[in-house]
Amino acid sequence: MLTILLLLLLFSLAFLRVPIAISIGFSSIFVLWLTGFSMETVILRMYTATSKPLLMAVPGFVFAGILMARGGIAKYLVEAMTAWIGHTRGGLSVIAVLTCLLFAAISGSSAATAVAVGSIMIPAMISAGYDKKYTMGLISVAGTLGILMPPSIPLIIFGSIAEISVRDLFTAAIIPALLLSSMLIAFAIIVARKKGYGGLEKVPLSKRWKPTGKAIWGFIFPILILGSIYGGFVTPTEASFLSVLYALLISFIVYREMDWKTFKQAVIDSVNTTAMIFLIIASASVFGMYLSLEQVPQTFARWIVENDFNALTFLLIVCLLLFVLGMFLDATAMLLITLPIFLPILLLLDINLFYFAIIMVVTMEIGLITPPLGMNLFVVSGITREKIESVIQGVLPFYFVFIFVLLLIVLFPQISLLLL
Repeated sequence: MLTILLLLLLFSLAFLRVPIAISIGFSSIFVLWLTGFSMETVILRMYTATSKPLLMAVPGFVFAGILMARGGIAKYLVEAMTAWIGHTRGGLSVIAVLTCLLFAAISGSSAATAVAVGSIMIPAMISAGYDKKYTMGLISVAGTLGILMPPSIPLIIFGSIAEISVRDLFTAAIIPALLLSSMLIAFAIIVARKKGYGGLEKVPLSKRWKPTGKAIWGFIFPILILGSIYGGFVTPTEASFLSVLYALLISFIVYREMDWKTFKQAVIDSVNTTAMIFLIIASASVFGMYLSLEQVPQTFARWIVENDFNALTFLLIVCLLLFVLGMFLDATAMLLITLPIFLPILLLLDINLFYFAIIMVVTMEIGLITPPLGMNLFVVSGITREKIESVIQGVLPFYFVFIFVLLLIVLFPQISLLLL
């Protein structure tokens, strides 16, 4: 009965647009208080959940992504790629996806990716004759690469909860991220040819090198960060702050597009975003504590065993469950709430954790573009000042691409495990 009360409270608050961190925290603490549980233990659990050293990578990558967006790095990446392929059929939509992929390889955040790339590409694509709804849908969808392409914040949190290597999680995500990007690019080109979306005026070869040279610092950025991690020179946490230092040097000294006023706002935005993530982690830890007390994971595991589900059936159930939850919950909250329930079953069914992590994140990507609370829908709506319904209409055709890629990843584990 108390579990039903908790879920009713949680979803009622979410529907009322109460921030998800507060919705989870209030409902969990209230139900624990009804049971007479010690509030001192609750506070201690919230503190220990957010004090793991691995989580220090989160504020670093968030700050680096915001600096990249405000310091000109994203802008010059777009200009360089536009000079080379902006004239081709559907070239601007290809540039949008590629820029999102590059930005994702630095920020680890879906919202940051959608904001940085969308604020540049949406006006450019509309001016070039692209349908506005289609353009908003493309940016919403491509922005989700921010949580799949390393360094992904959800993968860092997954590694912290499951106590497995974050570097290996990043490795497992590379091929799926490239696969999804390729599918989005192919779909964008097909749409462009079908609807006659042309390109910009062709830039002479001699004039392409200047914007390319100016953008070289942005192209080097993901190579530096990911190369330092995979090369064993730094940990993911150290790499996050290395990325901040690099973004500061490029923004202040090379491009000189960041002043102290812009820097101050970047710090404020970074603190707000990081605080939101850590409050979700703290609140979800209390939710997880209640689930453990009520033995919900064990009950769910027993139900799986009693119904004789195999690994594939379980994974499909998980995908469906995460898809529904993604309509209401933030990706981080969804991960923190469900993973502790799934872990015992994964061990029981002998499902590889790295493979499962990628399935979870790809399904979460679908949640980010699914109404009523898909985050990227609201981000793009905010950029364009368009109604959320218009963004949703633009996103709908891309669901087939996501579902196809998700099925490939579920059916062929080697897509995720090939590089491990």
